[in-house]
Amino acid sequence: MTTTVLAILKRKGHRVITVTPDQTIASVSDLLASHRIGCIPVVDPGNHIVGMISERDLVRGISQHGGSITGARVATLMTTEITTCTPTDTVAALMEVMTERRIRHLPVIWDGQLHGMISIGDLVKARLDEAQQEVDALRTYIAS
Repeated sequence: MTTTVLAILKRKGHRVITVTPDQTIASVSDLLASHRIGCIPVVDPGNHIVGMISERDLVRGISQHGGSITGARVATLMTTEITTCTPTDTVAALMEVMTERRIRHLPVIWDGQLHGMISIGDLVKARLDEAQQEVDALRTYIAS
């Protein structure tokens, strides 16, 4: 069984919290904390991704600039080199991408638009579900 991003999004939903480059770092910090997420896509007025802002970016910014960074714009700290995925990508392929590039979140792009977010946790959960289904199938086969 090969689970795709689309199958994961059907379970978890397509809702994505986004910010704009002009919002403050403080507002991003509030969103990350209140929604219990680790990364937020940064979008332009057309809802196209122009960057990503993550907990890592915030930590790096505080380390380099101190607490005064909270009043800065998101554009100051956001990562602009973005790796994305599509609804047809598989769990195994994305786990490899995330491991190689040391990233924990991937925006899902469909027809040029932001369609969802996939985290490493989503992929691990999907892979564990696949493994459990395989175990169950083997048990059924052996018992019959």
